[in-house]
Order: sequence, then C-alpha cells, then structure tokens
Amino acid sequence: MEACCGAAVMGSFIQQPVWVKGSAFPLKGEMIKLNGMVKLCSVKPCGASQLEGSLVTGRRPSSVSVPIPEMAGAGSSFIDYELAEADPEVRGIIDKEKERQFRSLELIASENFTSRAVMEAVGSCLTNKYSEGLPGKRYYGGNEYIDELEILCQERALAAFNLDGKQWGVNVQPLSGSPANFEVYTAILNPHDRIMGLDLPHGGHLSHGFMTPKRRVSGTSIYFESMPYRLDESSGLVDYEMLEKTAILFRPKLIIAGASAYPRDFDYPRMRKIADAVGAFLMMDMAHISGLVATSVVANPFEYCDIVTTTTHKSLRGPRGGMIFFKKDPILGVDLETAINNAVFPGLQGGPHNHTIGGLAVCLKYAKSPDFKAYQHKVVSNCRALASRLTELGYKLVSGGTDNHLVLVDLRPLGTDGARVEKILDMASITLNKNSVPGDKSALVPGGIRIGSPAMTTRGFSEKEFVTVADFINEGVQITLEAKKLVSGSKLQDFLKFVTSPEFPLIDKVLNLQRRVEALTTQYPLPGL
Repeated sequence: MEACCGAAVMGSFIQQPVWVKGSAFPLKGEMIKLNGMVKLCSVKPCGASQLEGSLVTGRRPSSVSVPIPEMAGAGSSFIDYELAEADPEVRGIIDKEKERQFRSLELIASENFTSRAVMEAVGSCLTNKYSEGLPGKRYYGGNEYIDELEILCQERALAAFNLDGKQWGVNVQPLSGSPANFEVYTAILNPHDRIMGLDLPHGGHLSHGFMTPKRRVSGTSIYFESMPYRLDESSGLVDYEMLEKTAILFRPKLIIAGASAYPRDFDYPRMRKIADAVGAFLMMDMAHISGLVATSVVANPFEYCDIVTTTTHKSLRGPRGGMIFFKKDPILGVDLETAINNAVFPGLQGGPHNHTIGGLAVCLKYAKSPDFKAYQHKVVSNCRALASRLTELGYKLVSGGTDNHLVLVDLRPLGTDGARVEKILDMASITLNKNSVPGDKSALVPGGIRIGSPAMTTRGFSEKEFVTVADFINEGVQITLEAKKLVSGSKLQDFLKFVTSPEFPLIDKVLNLQRRVEALTTQYPLPGL
C-alpha cells in the first residue's frame, strides 16, 4: 500500500488518492495539530472523500502546513468548517450517493464520470464571481482573470472540434443542453416560426419541439410551431424521404438533427440538401455524441450545419454545462454570432457559471489527448459488443445495432416494457432507463430500454465486461417476466407495489443478481472521487 502525505485544510484533506480494490473511497492520514497548524501524514482508510480540501484550495496536493481559516471581525467570528462538520446530513447523503455510484452498473447513456481535475475547477473560488456579459464586455469589475479563463475555454472548444476561429465562434456560457437549444431558437426564430426535429418516441429530445395531440409538452412547442420527423419503423433509421416531403409542405425555418436515443449516425449531407431546398437553418444537437465527434469516431456535423449545440457532461466527460457553436458568416441574412450571444445574455441568462466554464476548459484540454481518442473508440467497441451479445440472446434492437454509444432495446416482443424492467434492474444495482421505441403509445410505460457504454468504459470496462453486462440485463428481464406473471393486477403501480413488498417471492433472485453485479463493479475505481 502506498502512503501519501498532504495538507489538511479546514479538517479535510488534500492528497493524491490511494485506491484500494473493493472500496469506493481513497485513503487519508492522521491529522497533527501544531500551534494552530494542521499537517497530514501516515495513511489510514477513510469513509469520506478527501476531495473537499482540494476543492477549497484548487492546488495540487503538498506536504505544507496551512492554518485553519478563521474569519473574525468586530463582534463576530466565522470558522469555515468542512462539510462533514457544518452539515453532516448533506455530507451523509453525498457519501451514500458516492457509494451507490461505486457499486452500481451505470448504464444510463447520458451519464458519465468526470475527472478529479474537472471537479477541482468546479469546486473552486470561480463560483464566487459574477461576470454578466462576454470577455472584455462585463457588467461587473474584477473580471480580468475570468476573461482570461473564458477566452481560454473558447479557444479550447474550437480546437477540440478542429474548427477555424475565423469561420466558427462558440459561446461557452449555456447552463446545459436544453437552455442552449432554446437560446438558439430565441436567436434565429420569431414566436410561432416553424421547426422540425426528431419525434421524442422515435429517439428525439424534449427540447426539439415535442408535443402530443392534447398538450404542448416542451416549451419549444409552446412558443414555436413544431412538426416532427420520424424513423422508418421497419428499419429503425431516420426516414429522410418522408422528412423531405414533410419539409417541402411544412416549410420550417429550422431543421434540427440530433437525438437522445438514436443508435445510428445522421446523414448530414442529405439533411443539408433538404434544409437548403426549403430555406431553413440546419442545427445539430450533438449532446450525446460530442466526445465521439471530437475524436472523429462518428461523422462531423460541422461540415454541413450552421449551428451545433452540445452538453458537456455526457460523452465529452466534463462538468454539467452547454456550448453553442455558430458560423461567423451571416446565414440567411442573420449574424449568428451577435444573435446567439445576445440570446444567451441578456436574453435568457444572467451571470455565467464560471466554475463550470473552468471545469469545461479542463475537459476540453483533455479532449485533445491520445488517451481521450482511445477512450472514445472503446466506448463504441464496447457498445457494439453489448449489442452483439443482446442480439445473440434474442433481443430486438431498434435499427438492428449501433454506430455510437448506445443501444435501444425493444422489449415488446417479450411481452413486457421498459418501466418494469428498469425497476427490477435498479433493485439489482443496474442503472439504466426506460425509453420509448417507435410505435409506443405511452411515454410513462414505454416499450424499451436505453443502454449506454460511456460511464462504465470510463471506469475501465472492456468488451468482455460488456458481454457480461448483457447477460446481467437478460437475467433481470427474465426475473421481470416471472414477476409479471405472479402479480395480481395489470397496472404498472400494481407491479411496483408487488416487487417492493416484503413478501416479494423473487427477492432472493434479485439479491443474488445484485451480489454478482456489485462483485464486478467494485473491482473498478470510481474516477474523480
């Protein structure tokens, strides 16, 4: 066992982690107090993260002694306690969530594990600063270093996707993907202008204009007129022919590529041709696949689109934020740079989250590394291994396979649904999500499950482990089918009440599966913590 020696700040520790197989937590050492100073040496196991200390200082671990911060003024005294002392209830919840993440098989396609370096930036003093506006054009003073940081982040964003700064610009202030999308709509559309995006039950995203016959579900569909395009249900691929016919009739001002549950690549040249034919902007929401795009593992939307949006916390493996890329030359008479920047601020946001921008700059630097490219290739190869094994086990996959980081499984041929399977798997420490598949009638009880490979690839899984993952999922599905036969009542609530009751007759099977799942997952470290 390797010992580490570092400083302690406010009772929490700064050091390089020492990870022990089977434990979610690093090790930390004893504290020695000398004249109001604290020094740390000699390793002991701990049940809480040592991250807090490094988040406070933003510095690399060291062996220097530092004073415990105490702020005093006239008639007042404030001691800056660590979280465990200041709020043990919240500290306890965080520790429980950390343990859950460590033990669970994390297969939600939109989730990932970010790095320690990103977390240090996100938990730094950057969170204290207000900086409404853009670099050099701030509403507040004291932003010289915030400007330096945001400019660096912009430069790294363009470099990560191999973009020429003379042709493309980027705004790194969006709070996440949905706000980024609405900021684009605000920039280039008028209220009630027409848009077309992939329908939600066919793999699209809520923010692309989803609505039902009875309700305009998304804010996008409230303020703009939305007409979805869909998949060809026989192939599971985007029906570009129908998209073209509908666009010619509907005449949208904006066509949106991108999805949240589509396992294939988009035909950008075809979509560009359709957009040009009807005089529409073409936007790509690459939130799910931005890491794959950055490393050229999938097709490049920047060659054909006018605007590209993304989140930063999925396959890109950064903090929870968003970005908007835009062409600098006017498109359809619109200066995209001015329009989008004004839509972000003051249009829809106030001060940017500078701590997130700091974390994003860190992740974008890593996105240019050979390690990151190798990781993205592994994400796809792992997902294909998963898809291949599921097909061998007799499952129907939407589109028949995958080109990216996710597979979409249609459970309806088995006589069950995604909501019931999700619950049983969750009880066995397998985390994925129920998902609509083409032809579904209900979004609450959809016919499929979505499975992603990025998070467990980050933890170190290879193709071999993803074959085992497929077997675990299959076992959970079989338990679900058995439970469905035993429950009295056909409603989802009847099923959920039955499987969570103390008398659930299949609980031993679920717990046996859980033990084997956790025996696998706890062999792999949890990054960042």
